[in-house]
Amino acid sequence: MALAGFGAWGLMHATAIRAIDGAQVVAVLARSEAARRAAAEAVPAARLYDDGAAMLRDDGIDVVNVVLPNHLHAQTAIDALAAGKHVFLEKPLGLDLAQCDAVAAAARRAGRQVAVNHELRVSRQWGLVRSLLDEGAIGAVRHQHLSLFRKPFRSGAGGWRYDPGRVGSWVLEELVHFIDLILWYAQGNGPPAKVSAFGNELGGALSEHFTVVLEWADGSTAVLNQCLGGFEHHTVLELAGSAGALRTWWSGTLDRTLTPSFELKLRRGDADVQTLTIPLSGEVFELEENLRRAYQGFHAGRSVMSPEQARPSVAVSLAAERAFVEKRAIELTPASPTNPSR
Repeated sequence: MALAGFGAWGLMHATAIRAIDGAQVVAVLARSEAARRAAAEAVPAARLYDDGAAMLRDDGIDVVNVVLPNHLHAQTAIDALAAGKHVFLEKPLGLDLAQCDAVAAAARRAGRQVAVNHELRVSRQWGLVRSLLDEGAIGAVRHQHLSLFRKPFRSGAGGWRYDPGRVGSWVLEELVHFIDLILWYAQGNGPPAKVSAFGNELGGALSEHFTVVLEWADGSTAVLNQCLGGFEHHTVLELAGSAGALRTWWSGTLDRTLTPSFELKLRRGDADVQTLTIPLSGEVFELEENLRRAYQGFHAGRSVMSPEQARPSVAVSLAAERAFVEKRAIELTPASPTNPSR
């Protein structure tokens, strides 16, 4: 494996890969002196590069993990694919749909796989919700409410998370994870028909407090709230169906804490509410599991989350940004949420 980038999340990748049998970090793209020092300490046997093209010419690399700022995701993935590497790509897939489609096309041309890191899908907590829906535990999904209350984002190297040209938006930076979950949970409802968004404008596409409302043709709804003016990291999902409901939450001092608190409660029909047992849940553990599954998938010629599968959450994120800027609801095409109709 090669790590393209070595900030805080690049270090998390290196730590997770160390726990996976048969996987080894052999190269790191680290352009700053601070990143080079951190990489040399964390993966001392890895070859260090300050030039991405030179790293991609390294024949000892099978997979490139892209953990660079958002605006570099798509082109770095395209370059790695052209060099014959598989790609494990941090979200977002791209800053616009043209970038998303370009990555997908590059993967087809190269005959290689791209796995986008929507690690919450393999979570013992958030993935369990999908399993409960599959077994009909609460009937048809009628309403979802998902809320993220957290401390402000770190600025990132060179302040990239606060630069709309590099981060894209704070919807694409984190809320896209939860938009993906909402769409996943609502598969039985079909694609959403309309999106509205509200918030406070800090400049460009950045909004510290952002609310997204999704509506489906069958009358079902979803409300997502992202508050970046809070503290620590706290997430709540409340989901009501035609024959029951569930509520689950996760709290930690940081999103990557090793000692979080979490719970899932379920009501089936008129039965008493039950608290389900969940093994350890958190992004740190889910990253390792998703990496393991992705690498196994590359061996088998498949992806755990292809560009085509990751595209709808980007499309809805972009439509939500547009709804916020234009201060109106945006209708989505009936066939798919991937393209706003107007």
